[in-house]
This record gives sequence, C-alpha cells and structure tokens, in this order.
Amino acid sequence: MGKNGHAGEARETVIPEREHTIRLGVTGLSRAGKTVFITSLVASLKNSKNMVELVAAREGRLKAVNLEPHPGGTVPRFPFEDHLRTMVSQDEPAWPPGTKRLSKLRLSLRIQRKSPDWLGRLEETVYLDIIDFPGEWLIDLTMMDKNFASWSVECLERITFEGLDGREEAVSYLKQLKRINTEANLNEEDAQSLARSFTAYLKALKTAGYSRCTPGRFLQPGDLENAAVLTFAPLYSRDKAVRKSIYKEFESRFEEYKKQMIQSFFENYLSKIDRQVVLVDVMAAIEAGPGPFEDQRKAMKDILSVFQPGQNLWLTRLFKGQKVEKILFAATKADHLHHSQHGKLSTYPDGVLRESVQRANDKGAKTRVMSIAALRVTEEHTHTLTEDNVNYQGVCGWLPDKNGSRRRWFAYPGTLPDIGALLKEARKGEKEWRDGPQSFPKFRPEPRSREQTLPHIRLDKALEFLIGDLL
Repeated sequence: MGKNGHAGEARETVIPEREHTIRLGVTGLSRAGKTVFITSLVASLKNSKNMVELVAAREGRLKAVNLEPHPGGTVPRFPFEDHLRTMVSQDEPAWPPGTKRLSKLRLSLRIQRKSPDWLGRLEETVYLDIIDFPGEWLIDLTMMDKNFASWSVECLERITFEGLDGREEAVSYLKQLKRINTEANLNEEDAQSLARSFTAYLKALKTAGYSRCTPGRFLQPGDLENAAVLTFAPLYSRDKAVRKSIYKEFESRFEEYKKQMIQSFFENYLSKIDRQVVLVDVMAAIEAGPGPFEDQRKAMKDILSVFQPGQNLWLTRLFKGQKVEKILFAATKADHLHHSQHGKLSTYPDGVLRESVQRANDKGAKTRVMSIAALRVTEEHTHTLTEDNVNYQGVCGWLPDKNGSRRRWFAYPGTLPDIGALLKEARKGEKEWRDGPQSFPKFRPEPRSREQTLPHIRLDKALEFLIGDLL
C-alpha cells in the first residue's frame, strides 16, 4: 500500500548494467570471403530479423546493436559502410575488395539477460571487437621457430622443385642466385634484385591458388614497399660469408622481420583474441588443382597450430596462459551449390583438419566446422531436360555474359567429389584431378536496398557458436 492507503504502482526492478568485451578474430586464406563475412555479420546483427539461430535475437533479448567509436588508435577502422554500399548497390553491386591490412571495428550489443522474476530485469552491454587481418599473416607465424638457414632450405627445396616443373618465376630466381655472389659485401642493388625476383615467385604461387606464400607481407607491403625489412630472400648456406655480406645482411633482416612484423602482430593483437573464425574457400582450392589443394591443407594445419598452446615453444612463451576459447572453421560460398551438397562441403575442412582439430579440442579449445554463405546471392532451382527427362538441381544467380552485362543464369556445377579421393590424389602429387578439372560459377551480388535484411546461409548459426554463450 502507498502511504495514503492506495495500492502502489508495480515497479520493475532493474539491475545495474554490466559490460563485457569479446574479441573476435576473422581470417582466412586468399579469396575466402573475410570482408563479406564481417560486413554481412554487422549488417545482420543490426537488422536481426533473419538471425533465428542466434538465440538472443530469436527470443527478443537482443535489444540494440550500435557501431561504437573506433578503438583502434593507429589501427585503421574496418570500412563497414563503404563495403555495405558496394555489396547492396541498386545500380552495380559488386564484391568488396579483399583484406590487405589489419583493421578493427567495435559493436555494442545491448542484451537482456534471462533471470527469475524476483531478480528483475538484468541488462548488459557486450562489446564485440572484430579484428580483420590477412590469413597470410597467420602462416607467417610458422617462421618464428626457424632461423634464416632452415627457412632458406625449406624455401629453396620448393623453388627448385617448381623450377624443375617449369615454373618460369622459380627458374628466374634460381638464375639470380647463380649470378650473384652472396658471400661478397652487400650490394643493395643485388639485394633488391633478389627480393624482387623472390616476391615475383611468391605472387605467381598465389595467383596459381597456392596458400603457403611466406613471408606474407611481401605480397601486401603497403607503406613498407622496398623497406629493408622486406628486402631479403632465401639463400644457399654460406659458411664463409663475410660480416657485411648479402647472406649476413639477409640473415639479419630475416630476424628483424620476425621481430617487427610477426612477433609484434602476435603480441599486440593475436594473443588477445578470444574467439576465431577461419574461412576456407574450398571450391577455389579444388578448381586450382591437386597441388594448390594439398598446399591449402598444409596451410590450414599450420594456422590451427597457432591456436594450440603447448605445441610450439615460441607460441607457448607468448600465450602466457591466454588461449582462443572457440575456433570456427567455415567453408564459404555455400550458396554457389544446391543445399543437397552443403553437407559434403562441410566435410572438406573436417576431413582435411581432423587430427589438428582433435588436438585443439584436447587443449581445451572448442571447435566447429560448417558450410556458410555470409551473403546469399543465389536461389535454388531445378532444371529439367525434356529430351531425357533428367532433373538437375542447381542454383540461379547473377553472372556476367559475353558482353559484360549482368544476367541471371542457371548453374549446375555437379556433385562435389569425395574428400578422401581428393586427399589421396593431392598427396600423391598428381598434376590434374583424375576425373578432370572442376569448375564452379562465380556469382555476383544482386541489386537490393540497404534497408533489406541480408539473406545468408548459417551465418546466424555460426554466430551462435562463437558468441551465443555470452549473450
């Protein structure tokens, strides 16, 4: 009763707001779809009507999602608005440019917690810091427990093999090594020539679909182009090299690269990540052939080892008890296949990384593998050939025609081959797949309004695994 004898108005008890920050790292190898993933994730959280597998959104407890002031200091802000405009333009929608540098974005998620009636309404703000960086930077971490001599041996074995196999850039680099006396005093012109030739070789590998192209920053130097720290290359062992020789200088620059580029990145960013998404473009690796497919398998294995404290002495020292709690491996572009193929698509990262995933689980990390499409750009369609009455289950989407104009096309890429058979052929060193080359359509975004919810495949399920426990 109120003090005047009247029944008092019922008041809801509101618990003081709490705050929590989660750091989500997003990476993947070349063309895996990192930029699209982050852009669609943010847009879908802000307009969460179709995020039904994200429990907090489905139950109406995700009250507000806002972009916060950039927390990056000297780190560039992820240009979400620009990328969204590119993807959903009503005139000429296109895929945004790929990840070439480190960037960050901060979201605030206002959450209403589940609580007993007597406790009142418990609200919390969860800050989601999204950290985007090229996957090649992760592969660079495998260089940390190597010295210049051991790294050179590994690189030169591969370059020699590629040269014998006819790769022009490999042959060119080997010729450079024969021409230049690396035991003599440093000549910066020769040093630049070797570095340029080696970089051209790395770029050729990447163009051909290979993944293990280290040092990764040679491919995306940014403001450091022609800097001394990016001017070295693998050399044959030189026991008699003088103190100021090319060999000794490259050895010094190799160590400086490890310290300034790799260790700095790990200590300042990677070691602070709580949850990690690793995106995999399975179809691109299959299209590229057995060699790139096997190379992607090894690269992904190397990447996973980064998140396994105890497996690597250098990483063990730097983690200092910190570890990534959850790792999601996602096969991207699932919308380019009929849904009947999605289960098979998910088996690729699972089959390729089974042993590594198990080791990560044994160390306490939770892992999951799934197929996703962060932005769905196709619709499923069944096409019937009347002459033989056969139904082909495929997808329909926007593709350029011969004149460069955009039209809707039906595509039937066939069924995905068995992962076990592909692994067997790739490990044998086959030049081509036995059943011939595989090809998949390259669909583009369709015109839509930025106010529309973005269609996706399992993006909500991926987010529920990554941060649902915190919501």
